[in-house]
Amino acid sequence: MAHPAHEETIQLVKEIFRTYLKERNQRQTPERFMVLEEIYKAEGHFDADDIFFNMKQSGTRVSRATVYNTLDLLIECGLVQRQQFGKNQYYYERSYAYQQHDHLICKECGVVIEFCDPRILEIQKLMEDLYNFKVEAHSLHLFGRCQDVEACDKRKESGDKIKSLSSSEG
Repeated sequence: MAHPAHEETIQLVKEIFRTYLKERNQRQTPERFMVLEEIYKAEGHFDADDIFFNMKQSGTRVSRATVYNTLDLLIECGLVQRQQFGKNQYYYERSYAYQQHDHLICKECGVVIEFCDPRILEIQKLMEDLYNFKVEAHSLHLFGRCQDVEACDKRKESGDKIKSLSSSEG
């Protein structure tokens, strides 16, 4: 069973999505809301196929096209962010009620480490003031190589997808 605070967030994002669809005369299908719920129950980064297969495994009848189209709508209304970590594939993550964070990405094994540093927000505010500009979102990806070569090689050999090793600690 979901944590009550988590369930509250899911209900809130459903209401935001419902309003967004209504304002744009888009259909409010049960499948779209099931995709939204699946995303907000998922942890970390995922691709569209992860969502599609998770829903299929749980017995939900949804097409791959519905998943992709719903992801596009959720990005437009600010409930999901799309990331590209140096590959040809997009990854997604929840964006409502979750702490802003940035990413370290290994170019060898593809591991993604999330981090949060308040100084980035300070720089963002400084740039807004300096250039009379309102930042609505930001994305910071730092590319490099794992220092633990052995662990990096193991991840590379196993073909693991991009994963978040540890959430931000500060």
